Amino acid sequence: MLPAPSFANSSAALGVAADGRVPVELEREIRSIYGHSPLYGQRFPLHEEPLKWSCYQEIPALSKKEIVERGHQAFFSDYQEIERGLGEKRFEYESTGGTTQSPMTVIMEEGWWNVQTERAYQASPILRQFAGRPYRKCVLAPVGCSSNLCPYEDHPFPHRYFDGTVYLNLSSDPFVFPESEWDRIVTELTAVKPEVIEGEPVYLSLLARAVRKRGVTVPSVRAVILTYGKASRQHSERIMEAFPAAQVDLYGSTEAGYLFVGEAFRDNSQVIDANAFIELAPYRDLPDVFQIYVTTRDRTAMPLLRYHTGDIVRRFPTGYRLLGREGNLYFRRDGSMVSPSEVDEALPAGFRCWHYSLVQTSEHRWDFHYVADENADHGAIESALAQLLGEGSRVVAFRRRFIAPAASGKFALLKPLAR
Repeated sequence: MLPAPSFANSSAALGVAADGRVPVELEREIRSIYGHSPLYGQRFPLHEEPLKWSCYQEIPALSKKEIVERGHQAFFSDYQEIERGLGEKRFEYESTGGTTQSPMTVIMEEGWWNVQTERAYQASPILRQFAGRPYRKCVLAPVGCSSNLCPYEDHPFPHRYFDGTVYLNLSSDPFVFPESEWDRIVTELTAVKPEVIEGEPVYLSLLARAVRKRGVTVPSVRAVILTYGKASRQHSERIMEAFPAAQVDLYGSTEAGYLFVGEAFRDNSQVIDANAFIELAPYRDLPDVFQIYVTTRDRTAMPLLRYHTGDIVRRFPTGYRLLGREGNLYFRRDGSMVSPSEVDEALPAGFRCWHYSLVQTSEHRWDFHYVADENADHGAIESALAQLLGEGSRVVAFRRRFIAPAASGKFALLKPLAR
């Protein structure tokens, strides 16, 4: 009898089952997914007998590549159902970066993302105070982000104000915002007096720079949500200097919803149990390091079963740390791993910047790009990072005015060569 796989969910959410059986709640969700989407029955027919772990583990994992190649229509028995649902406002859709080559179209139930957000807030001791009541929030993130409300046209304030939320930016890549755009953003921020600021960490770091440059404070802010991308400690510290409020790490994706929430840099992220079951698969024989497979809950449009997100987590006694995407991790020859967390820790104590990116350009050559108000001690940086990377690595530091995002609009803290 195969042993049961590990899950990141609480035992109360997952439940227990004897004799090699899958817990009732998980089996109910799996059968619901099979009932709502023909895709899974085509890939792996499911018997009517009680589901055991041995059968569960035979269900093939779903990849982003497969979703992109088969298309969102593969989740529906009748394509016209998608059109009817969109026309009747039962469904909504979003496009997200499924692979570097092709976008992924995501069909979701109307209001699904709002429910995901409410559950995420309820699961967070910091954000719970805002759940179920009106509050003011400002969002600064890539246009077309997973909130599904980011503006695509130049709507003047306050026409970008939806249900207490203002979407501050009208275009992506904050490094190219002119000063007049930052003037507008800071003016709107102070006018709204938000209790919550949410954003991609690079965007929020540059917002902190703009606020400090203008001598502005926003004392109304009680929580800052770091999401849409991986935050560095440099981001966190610069944001904290401008907005001295509790910081929340909220992880998810457009297609899967919100999955983990915790305090930023406290290694205590927990699964949002009401949103998903998250299976943990050992990764490269590294202790307490896992890749995750997501099974969404209570979803009818494009439900995901054993979905391989490509994200890697590390387990701590206090919870989980999101290490990042598999492609943004570096592995030394001995198999040991370097993640953005190790880069953060290796940087010299006095180093300060608004953003950085460590990029591998050849087998032993790395470039460290950083955006800062002043030149740092390049020798100290280069020595510290070369020691971290090991194996004769050579690092060259460059101070930049800006660091361009990838074609997807996302920023990366660590960019090893593709393998």
